Amino acid sequence: MSFEDLSKTQLDVLREIGNIGAGNAATSMAQLINRQVNMNVPSVNVVTFDQMMDILGGPDATVVALFFRFHGDAPGTVYFILTIEKAQLLIKKMTSNDSIDLFDENGDVHAFALSTLKEAGNIMTGSYLSALADFLQLDLQSSIPHISIDMAAAVLTPALVEVSQVSDYAIVINTEINEMKLDTGIHGHFFLIPDVDSFSKIFNKLGIEGNE
Repeated sequence: MSFEDLSKTQLDVLREIGNIGAGNAATSMAQLINRQVNMNVPSVNVVTFDQMMDILGGPDATVVALFFRFHGDAPGTVYFILTIEKAQLLIKKMTSNDSIDLFDENGDVHAFALSTLKEAGNIMTGSYLSALADFLQLDLQSSIPHISIDMAAAVLTPALVEVSQVSDYAIVINTEINEMKLDTGIHGHFFLIPDVDSFSKIFNKLGIEGNE
């Protein structure tokens, strides 16, 4: 499939898939932090790998990524990505403890903070995949969610390895979710990156032809 030749109908379907998955995840996040959360309309972009990293502030930007591979009928990868600052804020709000930080006094990742982020990852990414599987009526199974604190280039490598075997581009369904308190709230990006072969399976399942 040539990503550049995707029709408007196909792009609209991908946008709706992102909307459904991230909407479920945003609801879960609101329950975790007991705050109102909103969600921007998802964007669907065909991007180079460098452009994808630029969305996160460049390949050298340090980010916190909660991610998992999903397998089954239409494999791919889902990421929830936060800045260090926003990850620390999420930890504080989930624990109701302003003294907890992502790093301890020695600069090492705090074990309890890491556990809290993993819990958030399990809940939010799980709800994301569940919504996708229900909407698409496809069999999708998740790997155990992982957490990575690293430069954007290193964080995104697992998803891009699969795509790079057949293309220099990736289709990224990017949704930003925000706590309603914009100045001090939590803001993060959900990236849905289906494997190249998954697009035709998704479109066929929804009865959409390649040239619609």
